Amino acid sequence: MANVQNSLPAIIQAVEWTSLPPEFRRLGLSEHSINQKRGKLLDSFLEGPIYVPALDLLFVTDIPYGRIFSIDSNANWTLVTDYDGEPNGLVWNHITKKIIIADFKQGILELDPISKELKTIVARFQGERLKGPNDLVISADGVIYFTDQGMTGLQDPTGRVFRLYPDGRLQLLISNGPSPNGLVLSRDEKALFVAMTRDNAVWYVPLLSDGSVQRIGRFSSYYGIGGPDGMAQDAEGNILVAHSTLGTVFVHAANGELVMKAKSPRGAHTTNLTWGSPSMNVLYIVESQTATILRVDWHCQGWLMKSGKE
Repeated sequence: MANVQNSLPAIIQAVEWTSLPPEFRRLGLSEHSINQKRGKLLDSFLEGPIYVPALDLLFVTDIPYGRIFSIDSNANWTLVTDYDGEPNGLVWNHITKKIIIADFKQGILELDPISKELKTIVARFQGERLKGPNDLVISADGVIYFTDQGMTGLQDPTGRVFRLYPDGRLQLLISNGPSPNGLVLSRDEKALFVAMTRDNAVWYVPLLSDGSVQRIGRFSSYYGIGGPDGMAQDAEGNILVAHSTLGTVFVHAANGELVMKAKSPRGAHTTNLTWGSPSMNVLYIVESQTATILRVDWHCQGWLMKSGKE
């Protein structure tokens, strides 16, 4: 039995850092809650955290009410923008110094965090509207990968993953995804990890030199009613996967082995996560249903992208 115990993954406890203040909570119905939450009343549904080092701010989205908030190091919340959309994933474009938004309703948007100007980058592919973007990640040279989830699942495995080049070219990489969600690039940017929520798995997607993909496989599999949602990676190459209904962040070594779990102290809807603080060694986790931001002091730095030295 001792050997079995020693082989189990380590379990660490996240702690509550801050929650959406009462003045920003709006209990009611929205298109998001009617269509995706079966008519459940929501006062918010937080998602898409990113940390912007130049501003020392954490940004999060509120899907049902089309809002983006910033949170400073003292846990003060500020409403950045409020618009007719359903913003989900965010990524910081280190080249343009803008926030890129995966918006389920409006497509891929760009937000200037200083001027608050909001504009559409992509809303269609080959003339048709996108299904409903969910999350995104950016490479060192400014190529954006995003998931187009819509209402896909095992009943309709037509979710998509796109590559958006800085010149505006849009390339379809995956067209058979059962609810593609969070994603991260490998540290050498030669592979993509994609959370397929309704497959309850993370797919491993090799990126070939000619821009194509092939021999996609499952990197890890899970269980439960929901599935893997947001993802992150640390400097050691560990892949961190937030599970949307288990209140758990699963931590996998680069070979897929489960080595650690980070557990939520409040709520089971751990939907997304990101690295933050000036030292980039704090893991922020969003618990969406309670609109709470959790944190874990990580043992190493988080990984965002490769530098020009590598």
